[in-house]
Amino acid sequence: MKHNLFKAVQLILGIALISSCVSKKRLLYLQDIDTSLTDNELNYQSIIKKDDILRITVTSENMELVQPFNQLIGITNQNSLAAVGQQGQLFGYLVDNHGTLVFPLLGTIEAAGKTREEMTVFLQSKIREGFVKDAVVDVRIVNFKVTVLGEVNRPGTFNLDYNRITLLQVLGQAGDLTIYGNRKNITILRDVDGVQTSHRVDLTTSDFIDSDFYYLQQNDVVVVEPNYAQVQAAGFNRNASLYVSIASILLSLIVIISRN
Repeated sequence: MKHNLFKAVQLILGIALISSCVSKKRLLYLQDIDTSLTDNELNYQSIIKKDDILRITVTSENMELVQPFNQLIGITNQNSLAAVGQQGQLFGYLVDNHGTLVFPLLGTIEAAGKTREEMTVFLQSKIREGFVKDAVVDVRIVNFKVTVLGEVNRPGTFNLDYNRITLLQVLGQAGDLTIYGNRKNITILRDVDGVQTSHRVDLTTSDFIDSDFYYLQQNDVVVVEPNYAQVQAAGFNRNASLYVSIASILLSLIVIISRN
């Protein structure tokens, strides 16, 4: 009987130790990056969407000439919204439900569907052709934010001052995945022309680096799902120290009994 009890304690200790181990294949990112990463140019485009707020700055050697294009807060324009933060001096131009905005002297402009670079080139060419020959235009998306939910250490919505961020970078801002996050099944929700789309990403391989989901778009939602097999074992993993303590007590009792 003592022998059987001793065997049982050994079994409990073994299970506790095994369950506390997690396979590296479930945790390591980009495991094939040394052999599978290509030299292809990364596909990065910030696409302007309806309800976006754009900060548009026009500069020139003679700033007085471009002053009409740089409207400051306090000037009435029903199609503009006051931007916040570092862009607080200038109006942010709202892209309405028709995908257009109204820009000084140029009137109504189609904006939705253009990349930020395309919008910059379009405005710059129009202003140079009709108004200021050396005008330089800068277009930024003010409301660029990404939401991260699920098995990360700091879930939330992140407002970004820049318009270029990768999936890995935003997960880093969220404090990385927890040990229970399923690195093989990350869901990215994205609004494309008013239609909600979803895409699955496997972080353990480098395939997604060449996809349209390596760089995130404004208002993307990243959902990190739990690894269900891991979750089932997680309760035991988290209580492994308790089981080891109980097993140690039982082992001590066996030693005491065997000596008597």
